[in-house]
Amino acid sequence: MAERPMEGMMNVTLEKVKELVGSNTIIGDPIQAGETTILPVSKVTFGFAGGGSDFGARTTKELFGGGTGAGVSVTPVAFLVIGKDGNVRTIQLADSSSSIDRILNMLPEFADWLSANIGRKSAEKAAEDAEVAQAIRQAQAPSAE
Repeated sequence: MAERPMEGMMNVTLEKVKELVGSNTIIGDPIQAGETTILPVSKVTFGFAGGGSDFGARTTKELFGGGTGAGVSVTPVAFLVIGKDGNVRTIQLADSSSSIDRILNMLPEFADWLSANIGRKSAEKAAEDAEVAQAIRQAQAPSAE
């Protein structure tokens, strides 16, 4: 069975959309900045439409009218920043997210801060406890008068 004209147009349009929208469009190629790697992240939206009419053969040539079209929009939304120590941060370009999204984006940085401060506070607390214990021992010791 011969290919219908509308089917051919739609296939060509879909192939062109596939060329434009790939995985490298969403997560871009890595960018090296010293020992840091930056990955751009984009939001891709696209639409596709087609239509036509087949009038039937009134003459030896087929009568056909139709068309297809597609639109693609690529919007950068964030960067993934991978530091030399392997830590990954997300830098959003637009703050159109909900409060929950903002909290979730802050969690990795908060976890890093928390782990750094818990270790430091424990060491400071141990040193403070040792000083207090030393002061108590000195206060309890009989004075040599």
